[in-house]
Amino acid sequence: MDIPLTSWNPYAIALLLFVTVQRLSELVLARRNTQRLLARGAFEVAPDHYRLMVLMHTAWLVGLWILAPGLPPDPLLAALYGLLQIGRLWVLMTLGERWTTRIIVLPGAPLVRTGPFRFIRHPNYTVVVAEIALLPLVFGLTAFALVFTLLNAAVLTIRIRAEDGALHQQR
Repeated sequence: MDIPLTSWNPYAIALLLFVTVQRLSELVLARRNTQRLLARGAFEVAPDHYRLMVLMHTAWLVGLWILAPGLPPDPLLAALYGLLQIGRLWVLMTLGERWTTRIIVLPGAPLVRTGPFRFIRHPNYTVVVAEIALLPLVFGLTAFALVFTLLNAAVLTIRIRAEDGALHQQR
């Protein structure tokens, strides 16, 4: 399904570019943080699911690039997606160098209980769940949102169990 460049919606392209640059920047940050944590004696837990998570997120973003460029974004839903980014930033700032896309445990480090962690057990995953569902809905892609919400739920079920198990062992 080729969409001529002239039919691309500039607002859709801007939003997709924002999300793509954001995700790629986060991968760079996560890699840097992971390396720093490992250098301080941290270790990775349950790495087997990571490829599945990356594959799901990549398919979600590629799918949006295939389906959404010619579609007009819903301004209200786009604004709501923008508000989610405040939550994402709050999580990143709260975790600082401990934020990573892998499950990295730093022995002896206390659990983070400040910022959004005061209110929600897994605020990063809460934001991701909302993003995975909401961004396709910005473009009216309801079935796409449903499929990736279900895929994300499956991946997060594996991940949260592994992370909670690792954190429980550290207490």
